[in-house]
Amino acid sequence: MLGRMDRPPTTQQDLPPPVPAPDDPQLLHRRRFLSRVSIALSTLAAALVGVPVVGFLISPLTRRSPRQWRAVGPVDHFKVGETVSVTFEDASPLPWSGVSARTAAWLRRDSDSAFTAFSVNCTHLGCPVRWFAESKLFLCPCHGGVYNADGSVAAGPPPKPLGRYPARVRAGQVEILTSPIPIA
Repeated sequence: MLGRMDRPPTTQQDLPPPVPAPDDPQLLHRRRFLSRVSIALSTLAAALVGVPVVGFLISPLTRRSPRQWRAVGPVDHFKVGETVSVTFEDASPLPWSGVSARTAAWLRRDSDSAFTAFSVNCTHLGCPVRWFAESKLFLCPCHGGVYNADGSVAAGPPPKPLGRYPARVRAGQVEILTSPIPIA
């Protein structure tokens, strides 16, 4: 048995091929090629992920909010000077929304053919407001917001008046132009 020192000398055939020098043009060309392929594939992957993300972030800025006229009842069901709650289907209900696709407004009949519709949501944080006919005020129970009968702010934290929906009379029906909740 031969020991480590007793091994016969190796021949040129037994040696591994020489490692190319770092400045070998063929090696540099291959490195440059692989580097460029890697950068191109990384750019493609970033674009494949980035384009949908950017589209998702920008789409709300370019999309118009849906608005539809919704009938809330016949004209003769509303008394002049009275403010009542009316419900209607949201402007953009989702198929799975169920009962939450219904929203409401406060509707006041100002004259025989003029109506004013107020949002039921406080302009402070979107809490529902209630109409108190005795005091002729809209009150937000959550944070103490108070609105006058015309929707203007009377007291509390709301930064601006109640939102309004356009209202019209058409074919004997009172209609409200729906839109997303007018908080901002």
